[in-house]
Amino acid sequence: QVQLVESGGGLVQAGGSLRLSCAASANILGIYLMSWYRQAPGKQREPVATITSGGSTNYADSVKGRFTISRDNHKNTLDLQMNSLKPEDTGIYYCNAFSRTVSSWGQGTQVTVSS
Repeated sequence: QVQLVESGGGLVQAGGSLRLSCAASANILGIYLMSWYRQAPGKQREPVATITSGGSTNYADSVKGRFTISRDNHKNTLDLQMNSLKPEDTGIYYCNAFSRTVSSWGQGTQVTVSS
């Protein structure tokens, strides 16, 4: 299994920006789907953004136009640029890798947006 390590979380004021990064321990070129999920306090984990190996992206309605997901198959990284952050974006953000042979989660990174 590929190991995933997230970084870049922190405390930011509403309207601010953060960039999350996920480093994979193995090559991600063959991993079909890379995703960011988040889990707010007291809520279930939910998908935020996904990107396929071909570069197709999909976003949750709540983050469309504010978040951008990207992957670098040479550096084996997955990023999430988050702009115009809102307090409701607060939560633990997790990186996920999924394919026929891989299903891995990172340990998560905390994002806190203050009003």
